Amino acid sequence: MKASVIIPAYNASGSIEACLNALLHQTVPRSDYEIIVVDDGATDRTREIIEEYPDVRLLSQPNRGPAAARNLGVSHAKGELALFTDADCVPSDNWIEAITEPFADPEIAGAKGAYRTGQKELMARFVQIEYESKYDKMSKDRYIDFVDTYSAAYRKTVFANDHGFDPVFPMASGEDVEFSYRLAREGHKMVFVPGAVVYHRHVDSILRYWCRKYHVGYWRVMMYRKHPQKMIDDSHTPQLLKVQVGLSLLLLVVGIGSIFWKEFVNLALVALVLFFASTVPFSLKAIKRDLGVGLISPLLLLLRALALGLGLVKGAWDLLCCKGKRNGHR
Repeated sequence: MKASVIIPAYNASGSIEACLNALLHQTVPRSDYEIIVVDDGATDRTREIIEEYPDVRLLSQPNRGPAAARNLGVSHAKGELALFTDADCVPSDNWIEAITEPFADPEIAGAKGAYRTGQKELMARFVQIEYESKYDKMSKDRYIDFVDTYSAAYRKTVFANDHGFDPVFPMASGEDVEFSYRLAREGHKMVFVPGAVVYHRHVDSILRYWCRKYHVGYWRVMMYRKHPQKMIDDSHTPQLLKVQVGLSLLLLVVGIGSIFWKEFVNLALVALVLFFASTVPFSLKAIKRDLGVGLISPLLLLLRALALGLGLVKGAWDLLCCKGKRNGHR
């Protein structure tokens, strides 16, 4: 068997059917792949729905998060390649064919696909263009170091030899990216496959977007602790985003300071002008794809930068506090 598709599922009763139906109707022969769903301690009808699909293997574990669930799936996989997608994704009909194609080259250890969405909400359209901007960056590199598991594939031997995803990451919090950083550090070659498309329902409200980015920033601290060199550069994160995070935090501090000290007002204005100047490249690209998103994007980029920045600050604070507590007990 060539491939094993592994899907972690926690309270996914509203989306898992569409995911499985898409996977059961692929352009490659059904005999070439198996589908494994890992019930991650779901409390809704997820398990009952999966059991209605006789061609799908169902595994179960107490709720331990997607990293542990994917590792469990790989440990039972029969395929040479371990393919990953999420329970809220709908793979295109040629997804398996596209994501496995690079492995004809024996030097390739991993591959990453792409998100698309059919949503009409402004926030969801912004999120899609945000992803596409990062895909533009990845497309320029022959090899990548950033693979997220909504659309991913690895050689199973490589996955096993590197001990899979680190279960210390709870929920969906960057365990997939940390694994790809680890592989890149060891010299494994991974590629971006833009044709390996899965359709996804992006966050469609400002509040949910804020929470998501704060969450990403918070757990990115742990990733940077494990891979400090990635603070400088990776194949996915635009350098301007790092500038924007710094400017947004500066703007927050001097903005608060300007309430009490007039001297801070000019500094706040300078920080604001610099921030919006940094958004021009993204906004111009976005306008070509979606006029509405392009016009509102500077404000949404400010929201993104603040959420990521505050998440990073909180993550760093908690990390330092944990170190202090450990040192205090010695």
